Amino acid sequence: MNAPVTAVIVHWRQPESCMDTVDRCLAEPEVANAIVVDNGSPADVLSRLQRFADNDERVHLIAVGSNSGFGPAANRGFEEWLSAREPTEWAALAPHDVIPDAGIFGRMLAAVADRPDVGMISADVGDGMRPRVDHVFGPILEPALSTDELEPVDYAHGTLLLARRQCLVEIGLFDERYFAYDEEADLGLRAKSAGWMTVLHRGARVRNPTVSTPTPLIDYLKERNTILLQRVHFGRRKAAMRFALMLWQLGWGAVRPSSRVEEWSARARVLAIRDVIRRRWGPPPPSLLP
Repeated sequence: MNAPVTAVIVHWRQPESCMDTVDRCLAEPEVANAIVVDNGSPADVLSRLQRFADNDERVHLIAVGSNSGFGPAANRGFEEWLSAREPTEWAALAPHDVIPDAGIFGRMLAAVADRPDVGMISADVGDGMRPRVDHVFGPILEPALSTDELEPVDYAHGTLLLARRQCLVEIGLFDERYFAYDEEADLGLRAKSAGWMTVLHRGARVRNPTVSTPTPLIDYLKERNTILLQRVHFGRRKAAMRFALMLWQLGWGAVRPSSRVEEWSARARVLAIRDVIRRRWGPPPPSLLP
C-alpha cells in the first residue's frame, strides 16, 4: 500500500452524497482506500452502499447498526484502519457530504513533509477563522492570526482532518462520551498535552454544502459537552463558570423568549443541565433524536 492516506467517511442516510465524497477521495493519488461507517441508515440505503462497496475493492463498509454519534462511528473506522496489516501513515476523516478540492491531500501532506511534530491537519473551510478552545466558552472560532500556509490551532475540525497514525496510537481515539460536537476539541487538547502540533492548512479547501442548522439536539450536545470538556481539561472551577453561564442564558431566555425555536432550545438546555448534574454522557435523550 504505497499511498499514505486512508479515508474514513461517516455516513447517515445520504448515500448519493456519501458515494460522491468517497469517489472524490479515491480520485486523489494519495488516498489508498476508504472506510465508510454507516450510522444506522435504513436497510435499503445500507444495501445501496454495500453494492457500491462491492464494486470497488478499495472501499470497505462498516454498519454500526444504530446512530452511535460522529465520534463513536469515526472510532470504528479508525480501529479498522489501525488494525490493517500495513496501515497507512495518515487517516482522513470527514462526514459523508463534503466536497474536497482536487489535490487537497497532496497539498496538506506536502506542507508537513518535514514536520514530524504535526499530529493532525485541519482543512480550510474558507471562513478565515481558526479553531480555538476558550477556558470558559469552550470551542470557538476566532479570526486567523496569520496568513501563513500553516497556522497552529487548538484542534482540527471534523469537516475534514488528517490524523497521523502515531499520534492517535499515543493519545487514543475520540472520547465517546461526547457522541457528537466537541470531540475534535478534546482530541486536539489531548494531542497538545502529548507534545503533538495541530495545524490548519490555509488554502486546502473543503466545502460542506449541507452544514447543519441549529436544532434542539445540537443545542443539547454543545451545552452538555462543553461542560465535560471544561471539567476534563481545565478543572472544576472553569466547568462551574460555564455551568453558571448556561443557567443564566436559560433564565434570560425564559424571561424573554422571542420565538418558538428559542422555546425548543430552552427545553434542550434544561435536559443538558439535568444530564450534566447526573453526569450522563454518551447518546442524547431519545426525545431529541430525529
